[in-house]
Amino acid sequence: MLTSDTKRRIDSCRDILVGKLPLPTDQVELITLALIYKFMDDLDEESVAMGGKRSFFTGPLAAYRWRALTAQTVSADERMTLFADGLELLGGGKKLRVPKKHGKKGEEEEIDPAAHLPALFRDIFRNAFLKFRDGRILTLFLTELGGFAYSHSEELGNAFEYILQCMGAQGDNGQFRTPRHIIDFMVACLDPQPTDKILDPACGTGGFLVSAFKHILQKNTSPGSTLPGDRLGHEQRQRLYANFTGYDTNDQMVKLSRVNLFLHQFASPTIHIYDTLTNDARWAEKADLILANPPFMTPKGGVVPHTRFRIPAKKSEVLFTDYIAEHLTPDGRAGVIVPNGIVANVQKAYIRLRRFLVEDSLVAVVSLPAGVFKPYSGVKTSILLLDKKLARNTDKILFLKIVADGFDLGDQRREIEANDLPEATPLVKSWLKRELVEPLANPIKWKLVEKRSVLAHRTTSLRAEPYFGGPAVEQVVEVARLADVAEINPKKSEVRSLAPDTPVSFVPMERLSTDRPSFTGAHERPIGEVLAGYTYFRDGDVLLAKITPCFENGKAGIARNLRNGIGFGSSEFYVFRCSEKVVPEYLYYLITRPAFREEGEQNMSGTGGQQRVTREFIENYEIPLPQIDEQRQIVARIRHYENEIGRLEAEISTNRDCIQQTIDTAWSGGET
Repeated sequence: MLTSDTKRRIDSCRDILVGKLPLPTDQVELITLALIYKFMDDLDEESVAMGGKRSFFTGPLAAYRWRALTAQTVSADERMTLFADGLELLGGGKKLRVPKKHGKKGEEEEIDPAAHLPALFRDIFRNAFLKFRDGRILTLFLTELGGFAYSHSEELGNAFEYILQCMGAQGDNGQFRTPRHIIDFMVACLDPQPTDKILDPACGTGGFLVSAFKHILQKNTSPGSTLPGDRLGHEQRQRLYANFTGYDTNDQMVKLSRVNLFLHQFASPTIHIYDTLTNDARWAEKADLILANPPFMTPKGGVVPHTRFRIPAKKSEVLFTDYIAEHLTPDGRAGVIVPNGIVANVQKAYIRLRRFLVEDSLVAVVSLPAGVFKPYSGVKTSILLLDKKLARNTDKILFLKIVADGFDLGDQRREIEANDLPEATPLVKSWLKRELVEPLANPIKWKLVEKRSVLAHRTTSLRAEPYFGGPAVEQVVEVARLADVAEINPKKSEVRSLAPDTPVSFVPMERLSTDRPSFTGAHERPIGEVLAGYTYFRDGDVLLAKITPCFENGKAGIARNLRNGIGFGSSEFYVFRCSEKVVPEYLYYLITRPAFREEGEQNMSGTGGQQRVTREFIENYEIPLPQIDEQRQIVARIRHYENEIGRLEAEISTNRDCIQQTIDTAWSGGET
């Protein structure tokens, strides 16, 4: 495990760099590059000590090796120049002029001194450069980093994992570092074998691949042996290295994962820059074991997937889960972390996905606590375990609820004694090995559920909670298309017979709010002036802006107190006239949710600044439709929370003014 000394050295390196490189990503990049730089020289020194030759810093590169630039006889400015040039030379981004071998005296030629390096190292250092110029800071940094040595490969692997934690704080688009204990739990349950072809289709920094590799080595190590995996022969090891594959869309992540695997003995890791959702070039490739925690936040503009997915969708969480199930071999297994939407969302694509999983390969659902990904996200997640062979031979699914994972659920995630994972691991393993029988003495919450019972549920819900005292699984909320519960943009024929001078309200786009249903300041105009070119609505109708940027900003409202009960407004409004099945305020809150806007942004048409949410999306958008009384209760609770938020914001504002006045008085020398 990570030692306190190693952690201290890494923290010290970051502290040294923070004044010159304030971004954690830049600090991580330089520490990573400098470590690899040093390890290359360590390997050369080890080779020479054993009677061999240098492999990396040879020829013109010898002047740039670690021990040359860190020598005490080198000044700080010289060290900075050597290291900066060395970084660029290793990546092939800089050439050297040297005496021409067969030319006349004084003739020179330009060479690439890194041409002999393996592609892995050239890729790692490609486009690398030193982002600051301060010889004193660089000397302090390199001195601290000099405490690491390649000979302690396992400790270095742990150190590198610690370095990568810094990347987690930069997570966006749903790309959050998976906690090590969750990765190890999934790997232990699925028990990777040396012959398994193992894939992570969104590998990030390679955490799942490294954990699976360590698991295989540990299972093939003789008692008392100091060589991990000593029972694996040379050919078995070579096949083992070749069996690990990772994909990622980000070039930096690919480099980091390749370095991570390199530090764990992979000479040439197979990590590809590849988008599994939009590129089908590797669609035919299958795996015996897939381990993944894909990024599940759909990017702005939506995913535009290729056409080979079975389930038409634009949500990345649906596509990734579908991809993983589709790319298993006939007897393949998989473990994938999914957000709550995959197990509970009632939209058609999610229901189709769950039904397919139950019928095809799903054998276990492990519900995780909501705080597993804190401080990056409080999203509720579950682990889906797939096993095609077991699924063919059982009519049940194991549902298991993890209440505690060994850490508290606050942002600091402090270690605690309560931990269900050690008890859950043998339980899940016994189920996957066809050895689980009821009843099994185990303190954690688990239950075997008939597949037909899950499939009989209208939404094929995979929520574990109902089996352990949560809301009953039979309590299903009706789902309806917007067009089936509300008339969209009612026809103007209702008011064409009115006299042209009949006064009506006119509502410009700017009158709609982004945070409350009411709008103010409507103008009064004769209907004859607005009938032709504007959108018509009545008291109680719900208005929604359909054009950018008003839609993304959440501009919407409910028409109230209109002159003669009639209003007109921008042609860029969608108008919803609710049927008896839906309360207008309830519909308003549904269409102003961020989730609705995010999906709407993926369904816009037009060019430039004139993007509009499509009528097709609006009509077919599915909403949960509880009973009318329950809708009213939901609206009342939301109003209560909004009022409470407003009260607290006013209190904060008042206190802030008082605090500022106190500070100003004290600053001016007056009494507080």
